[in-house]
Amino acid sequence: MYKKVKTVTLGCYKNLVDSERLMRQFQVHGFQLIPEDDSSQYVDLVVINTCGFIHDAKMESIDTILAYVEEKQRGNVGKIVVFGCLSERYADELKVEIPEVDFYFGKFSLADIINVTNYSVDDKHLYQRVLTTPSHYAYLKISEGCNRKCAFCAIPKITGKHQSTPIEMLIKEASYLAYKGVKELILVAQDLNPYGLDLSPKANLYELIQRISEINGIEWIRLQYLYPKGFPAKLPEIIANNPKVCHYIDIPFQHASNKILARMNRQHSLQDNWDIVKKLRKIVPDIAIRTTLIVGFPGETYHDFQTLLRFVEMAEIDRLGAFTYSHEENTPAARKFSDSVLDRTKQKRLLELMALQEKISLKKNEAKVGTRQKVIIDKQENGYYVGRTQYDSPEIDNEVTIYNPNNLSFHVGDFIQVEITGALPYDLEGIAVNKW
Repeated sequence: MYKKVKTVTLGCYKNLVDSERLMRQFQVHGFQLIPEDDSSQYVDLVVINTCGFIHDAKMESIDTILAYVEEKQRGNVGKIVVFGCLSERYADELKVEIPEVDFYFGKFSLADIINVTNYSVDDKHLYQRVLTTPSHYAYLKISEGCNRKCAFCAIPKITGKHQSTPIEMLIKEASYLAYKGVKELILVAQDLNPYGLDLSPKANLYELIQRISEINGIEWIRLQYLYPKGFPAKLPEIIANNPKVCHYIDIPFQHASNKILARMNRQHSLQDNWDIVKKLRKIVPDIAIRTTLIVGFPGETYHDFQTLLRFVEMAEIDRLGAFTYSHEENTPAARKFSDSVLDRTKQKRLLELMALQEKISLKKNEAKVGTRQKVIIDKQENGYYVGRTQYDSPEIDNEVTIYNPNNLSFHVGDFIQVEITGALPYDLEGIAVNKW
């Protein structure tokens, strides 16, 4: 009989939502949930939610599995369940290579995992989750899968075609999260653009945003991730006119060279990138645009990379994550192209890109010095608070270090007014003024 269960989550925030939903099912059935970082006690069942997106993520998943196999051999763990993207993609190989794992399941296997414990999924609690984020923010996964055919990406093969979650289910889940104290809701999907178009009756992203904004307790709605191709035309106006929608948007442009974008099969161009940026800046002048870029894609020349640098500099991209290209098996890029850019060239380009981004970020942060910003407090440590503005998503973007010389009374999750007094490339400093 399983009594103590630990859930370990790797990969993206969509995986995090899956794990939180699974943990709520364990909780409903009376199991004791052991924190992921607690290694001090025996655990009857460890459930590992894996990532199989890129090489580094796959290796992290495998290393984590092997670490728990070692704990099992030491007698600290009873049984091990592995599920998620890695086992969805490589179940047969994993069963051969790591037979010490008791059960392998795919990504969409919540019912199978619960059945391992001799219970069934409790449908009445499917919309509920055990939050592993701080209680004032949470991720809301609005769809599964992806209909895009980007050459470098294996996700459509892992997750299948785009499938929207019915809007009433999302509103029920969002209302539950608000009841639990969530104030900031971060909408995530592989692709937010086509939300609701596959439902009957049809819905859309605009309707979903409006419905969520009507929920008492939700004060910030943040959007991650939107694609350039098919970017929702009315979204800038929604962001500008709905006071609950953060002036922040995450759009993975991936590149700016038309040649490389075509090779990536992104189905958008440099001009499309510019049209989106210009429209957003015109309608929402203070918007923070986050993007993801890949350097070193097969065939990327010095000229292609310089085109990418110019776009980042001229568009003044606010938040940037970048990666060097790596071949992923069974992707169109791996089948069609040789990995032609040298590793040292990829790394050099990555460093140059991030050095440029550091300058842009510092310039933008310095422009905030002397302003007063609405900040949500994420944590308190060593006599100061750490929070974020609406322009920053948790864990990946800028933070504000908040000093409180007047000893005002605040709590984690509070919105407060902060006077910005200092700027670093990726962080701000400020003085607490009062509650917002």
